[in-house]
Amino acid sequence: MAEQEYNPDTLHDSDAQTKHKKKLRNRKRVRNTEQVNHHFDEQVEKESEEVNESNVNDDNNDENDENLDGKDNTNEEDDEGEKNFVSGIMSDESFESLGLSEPTYKAIMDMGFHRMTRIQARAIPPLLMGKDVLGAARTGAGKTLAFLIPAVELLYKIQFTPRSGTGVVVICPTRELSIQTHAVAKELLKYHSLTLGLIIGGSARKGEAERIVKGVNLLVATPGRLLDHLQNTKGFIYKNLNCLMIDEADRILESNFEEEMKQIINILPKSRQTALFSATQTKKVKDLALLSFQTTPIYIDVDDGRTKVTNEGLQQGYVVVPCAKRFVVLFSFLRRYQSKKVMVFFSSCNSVKFHADLLKCTGLDCLNIHGKQNQHARTTTFFNFCKSEKGILLCTDVAARGLDIPDVVC
Repeated sequence: MAEQEYNPDTLHDSDAQTKHKKKLRNRKRVRNTEQVNHHFDEQVEKESEEVNESNVNDDNNDENDENLDGKDNTNEEDDEGEKNFVSGIMSDESFESLGLSEPTYKAIMDMGFHRMTRIQARAIPPLLMGKDVLGAARTGAGKTLAFLIPAVELLYKIQFTPRSGTGVVVICPTRELSIQTHAVAKELLKYHSLTLGLIIGGSARKGEAERIVKGVNLLVATPGRLLDHLQNTKGFIYKNLNCLMIDEADRILESNFEEEMKQIINILPKSRQTALFSATQTKKVKDLALLSFQTTPIYIDVDDGRTKVTNEGLQQGYVVVPCAKRFVVLFSFLRRYQSKKVMVFFSSCNSVKFHADLLKCTGLDCLNIHGKQNQHARTTTFFNFCKSEKGILLCTDVAARGLDIPDVVC
């Protein structure tokens, strides 16, 4: 058998052919991957369109039934809706009419508020007079200022100092709502010398205890951490407490804080003013009210006579989707609104974590908040989403009510 002679040109041609074959194989892999992704995208779009068409047909049938008389009521409904949106939440009364102290009024003007909402116009005057109030108002009605303004005015008039201890306690159902309420109170106290504190689960307890002992005039808290400090923090001066404010009472009870609330109310001084606000009036809320109030409270319901629970101007809708196609439709929806701010609620912490990981695998970046996260992660995520112009937030009901998150489209 004859030996082959060494030929550099032949070897070079062989290497070139090998490289060329590798390139062809890589291109084929890329094309296959692109085809798979394209096929998935087409499937998502197809199934999403099927669901949308089904719901559009249902909507059209409903519209046809409503418009059998041939009248076009669109403009009338828009005008009426806009009118109701203004009159349903806002009142004609100004903050100037309350006769507030100069530091408080100046802070409110700096916040950009001139007219009161309906709950504020009806709740603030009796609270300023020292009366107990049981308020019913839906989320977004302006309850936070409705109880914070009287609280600040009370402390200002009796000239509370850090040595006096805690004069007002505000209890909120969640850490995020407590942080938000604390931020509003901080703005309201801008021109006051009163001290402000925040105690919530997940924060450093030692630092909270040190601030409490130094003297916190207005204290915002979650139920569990407040009870902890009342029972275990030596030097916590609450004997001078003048006012107890309970926000979103129904949510507090839904979160199984009923026993903690009973203990807190029994520990705090009985000779105090009390205000309790709730979006719904359940039996548990009524039981808590009976326990909280020492006198018969003034009942304020700004939603009395309303046929709808939701705020005017808020559009709601739903889509019936087979279980097997829920994620596909969700993915299609979120991808379509990537340039907007969207919140998606789930029933459990594990579901939030699962969908967050799954969506990241598809290339959709999203933030997530749930009860199993540490407080630093929850707070950072919350403020990052509030400040961002676009994004997707996956969450449990810790962000379901009371939080003011701007520019959320859906």
